[in-house]
Amino acid sequence: INQTLNSNDAVMLYFSAPTCNVCHALKPKLTEAIMDNFPTFIIESIDISQTPEIASHFSVFAIPTVLVFFEGREFLRKSRHMSVGEVVDTIKRPYSFMVES
Repeated sequence: INQTLNSNDAVMLYFSAPTCNVCHALKPKLTEAIMDNFPTFIIESIDISQTPEIASHFSVFAIPTVLVFFEGREFLRKSRHMSVGEVVDTIKRPYSFMVES
């Protein structure tokens, strides 16, 4: 994960678990919206039931949780209640600045 964060300008970490119905409903919609709007984004899915140490490292204690990183720095953290549109709208402007540079 750290290598992905350090070698890509735009990364989204999606934390979920097999028992989370909201996680499974949200993930395909969010993934599609990110790929449609921000083609250079790298999306990593983390199953906290298999790798709880990664969730702990990023201080993720609720699922689903989305972390968005620009140039290795955390820009956005959303947990539980989020909409696809809200996530897309929040990252649209900083992403456009990053792509232009």
